[in-house]
Amino acid sequence: MLARKSIIPEEFVLARIAAENVRKPRVQDKPRKARFIAKSGACNVAHKNIREQGRFLQDVFTTLVDLKWRHTLVIFTMSFLCSWLLFAMIWWLVAFGHGDLDVISLNPCVTSVRSFTSAFLFSIEVQVTIGFGGRMMTEQCPLAISVLIVQNIVGLIINAVMLGCIFMKTAQSHRRAETLIFSRHAVITIRNG
Repeated sequence: MLARKSIIPEEFVLARIAAENVRKPRVQDKPRKARFIAKSGACNVAHKNIREQGRFLQDVFTTLVDLKWRHTLVIFTMSFLCSWLLFAMIWWLVAFGHGDLDVISLNPCVTSVRSFTSAFLFSIEVQVTIGFGGRMMTEQCPLAISVLIVQNIVGLIINAVMLGCIFMKTAQSHRRAETLIFSRHAVITIRNG
């Protein structure tokens, strides 16, 4: 009634203020922040904008540990196959250089190495230390003794790196942190008293 007589200005009338602010809530809800770990146990942390360039060449072992299991197993298998093939080629060249491939010689460097296949089998026998059976090295070639030593050292290095990588992958703690699951029921108990 006072507003009609212009004693109270229009902008101070309570009914008008309430009518204007119907759509604008005075108390705003805070935006919900995402949880780090969801109630289902899933980890909601995503690593973004992390530079990965050149990391492989700087730290090969950590990169092997961080790879997925299928990639690790492929690298594990391929490292052995490639080393066996490389040393099979070297053993074949040793036999070729000594003249063991043409005719059956009385003093071969490696007995029963007559083809690349037999050189490959001998390479596996040397690196995995299965046993020599019919194929064995003789003392006729000092070069063959050197190749044997180098292949054993390379095989030990491959074994150490790959087994260390697999051990580290199974013992990683940050992957175990993703297995947290929250219970639907709270447990309440008296503590210290």
